Amino acid sequence: MSTKPVVVYGASGYTGRLICEYLRELNVPFVAAGRDKDRVQEVVGRIPGIETADHDVVEVEHTVEALTDLFTGASVVCNTVGPFIKYGPEVAQACLATGAHYLDTTGEQDWILDAQQRWGTAFAEAGLLLSPGIAQMYTTGEIAANIALETPGLDTLDVLVLWKGFPTSASTETIFTILKADWFHLAENQYVKVDPLARWDVVVPGQHELGLAVPWGGTAHPVWFKDDPRVSSVKVAGGVLNRPVMEAVVATTAMVESDIKTLPREQWDDALAEIAAAWSSGMPPRENPRLNTSVDSVHASGPLGRKHVVIHGNSNYKQTGLLQAWAAMSLLQQPPRRAGFASGCQAFGHRQLLGVLRQFGLVLDPVVTEHR
Repeated sequence: MSTKPVVVYGASGYTGRLICEYLRELNVPFVAAGRDKDRVQEVVGRIPGIETADHDVVEVEHTVEALTDLFTGASVVCNTVGPFIKYGPEVAQACLATGAHYLDTTGEQDWILDAQQRWGTAFAEAGLLLSPGIAQMYTTGEIAANIALETPGLDTLDVLVLWKGFPTSASTETIFTILKADWFHLAENQYVKVDPLARWDVVVPGQHELGLAVPWGGTAHPVWFKDDPRVSSVKVAGGVLNRPVMEAVVATTAMVESDIKTLPREQWDDALAEIAAAWSSGMPPRENPRLNTSVDSVHASGPLGRKHVVIHGNSNYKQTGLLQAWAAMSLLQQPPRRAGFASGCQAFGHRQLLGVLRQFGLVLDPVVTEHR
């Protein structure tokens, strides 16, 4: 049984640690949980000022029964244990059983669609929030999109999300997990399958050099805006601000299509895990805001209007950690704006989330250009 109102599940990972750091800064009591207590204690114990935080460290098995027992008494669960399509169902089920709001950091479009279908109605009926994908690569871009949509009459979103750095080991595993799934953009309110080998040279706001971007699994944005009456079409491109790395991503994706997806399906997981292990760099150093930057750019258009919104930021994993911690704190104080399946902006408001990121120095004021 949880002795604190917030549980960070997967606290030994890079993102889990950052969520705990920001919960400490926000003075929110939390349980840091994971499958290996010693590892969780080692990671959490290195958080600056952790001795001032009201927290516990707990080991838990990854079963519905064990997680249900842990979440009992908690109000919010921040889940960072991925790949989420593989490990998310037990966490969502335990949250529903115990009356806890569910947040996660996923970048897996197939998991977001699955969670919406399987638990969206049940969470809504219970007055609980089911919000996968509260993270920089999805929420910060969603903030930019919603700023663009403050102008009526714009119905098409062209989203670009880029950041400078290298994925953590957990993020790398997720990246290769999504290679198994179909990816979708939104076209005239319908999901349209994306070519997994698609790649685009993109104009990166703030620099002369072109960037290279890929569909990045389709991302969360087409799902969030699928039933938004303002929006008919959403296309998303994403990646890192390092062209050689992106060239390697494109080559690896092509190899997966030709060499792995031609194998029997039961062999895919082991083959993809082997590739992910070769890419993994382990626990990266804490982000340096001078080096680790992010760009979220949205071109919104309609029959008689154009608007471009750019949010320049730094430390994309810190953005994720803060968004998760603040969302948890908010849920302890008031109900979400929308219960059930909802994005970060739908649940908390895009201007509010922008203000939080600005407050902690993680993004600049948006750069907005409008033509009507």
